[in-house]
Amino acid sequence: QEESQDSAVKEVNVNKNQTLQWKVVTTWPPTLPILMDGVRLLAEQVTTMSQGRLEIEVFGGGELVPPLESFDAVDAGTAGLGHGAAYYWAGKAPAAQFFTAVPFGMNAQQMYAWLFGGGGQELWDETYKDFNLIGLPAGNTGVQMGGWFNREINTLDDFQGLKMRIPGLGGQTIAKVGGSAELIAAGEIYTSLERGVIDASEWVGPYHDQSMGFNKVAQYYYYPGWHEPGSVLERLVNRQAWEALPDDLRMIIQVAAHAQNNWMLSQFDAQNGNSLQELAAGGTDVRQFPDEVMSGLKGAADEVLQEVADTDPMSAKVYESFRKFQVEVASWGNASEKPYYNLIQTEST
Repeated sequence: QEESQDSAVKEVNVNKNQTLQWKVVTTWPPTLPILMDGVRLLAEQVTTMSQGRLEIEVFGGGELVPPLESFDAVDAGTAGLGHGAAYYWAGKAPAAQFFTAVPFGMNAQQMYAWLFGGGGQELWDETYKDFNLIGLPAGNTGVQMGGWFNREINTLDDFQGLKMRIPGLGGQTIAKVGGSAELIAAGEIYTSLERGVIDASEWVGPYHDQSMGFNKVAQYYYYPGWHEPGSVLERLVNRQAWEALPDDLRMIIQVAAHAQNNWMLSQFDAQNGNSLQELAAGGTDVRQFPDEVMSGLKGAADEVLQEVADTDPMSAKVYESFRKFQVEVASWGNASEKPYYNLIQTEST
C-alpha cells in the first residue's frame, strides 16, 4: 500500500541548494502607490515563500531601463521579470492590447473569468510565442475614470484636434473620432498637461490621479472609463529564465502574481471613493460623459476593433474569443449583478 502511494506522488523538480537573484523592471514611476507597492510586495512574497532561494530586486521606470522599454529588457534577459500593461506593446504584438482592456469591454471580474476560465490565458501565451516572454495577470485597476480634460466634452465633435495621452485600443478610438492619441509614460503626464503638450489624459482613477496632482493642471474630470472598464496588469517573465527554474519556484512566482490580482484591485476600490469626494470638494469639475458622446465612442470603438482584427490574424483570433465570452458572461451578469445594483440604487435614492 505504501509503495503504491509513493509511486502516485509526482516527482517535482526542486533544487533547494539553488539561490537566484532576479531583477524586475516596471513601466511605473518608482514612488507610484499601489502599483509599485504591489510589485515590491510580489518580490517580498517570492523571497519569503522561496525561503530566500529567489530574491528579486525592484526597479521603477527609468531606474534600470526607460519605462516603455520593459518589454525589450525582459525579452533580452536584462531583467527576469517585468510589470506593466500589455497594451503598451501593441506595436510589437497587436493582439497584446486585448489582454489589458477593450473599450466597452469586460470589467475586472469578467476579464479574470475569460483569462482563467474562458481560454484567454492560452491565447495570451500564443500571442507571445515568438518572443522570449511569458505574460500573466498580476493586478487590476478596476473600472477607470474617463480622464482629465482642459476643454468641455459636450459632443463627439469636441474630440476634433484634441491631443490626449491614451494608449491601446482606446487611443485608436480617440484617433477615429478626430483626436490624436499620445503614448506618454506615467511620470511625464503631469508636465505634458501643464505645458500644453497634450489637452487631456487618462490615467487610472481618483486615488492615483489625486496623488499625481492632475487636478492642478486640468479642469474637467470625466467618467466613466469607457476605454478601460477593467484593466489587467501584466507580469512579464523571461521565458528562458522561467524554463530553467525548478517547479516550486515557478509555482511561487505564479502564486505571488495571482495574489496581486486581489490585492491591487482591493486597494483601488478601497481608496477611490474617498479621493473622488475630496477632488470634488476641492473644486474639480467632475462630469459624466453625455449619452451622445458615449454612443459615438462606442460606434468608433467597434470600427477600431474590427479593423485591428481584419489586419492581424492573431488579433482576429483573440477578438473572436473575447467577444463571444463577453456575450456569454453578460447573460449571467444581466440576471445576477445588474438587477441587484439597480435595486440598491433605487433604494438609496
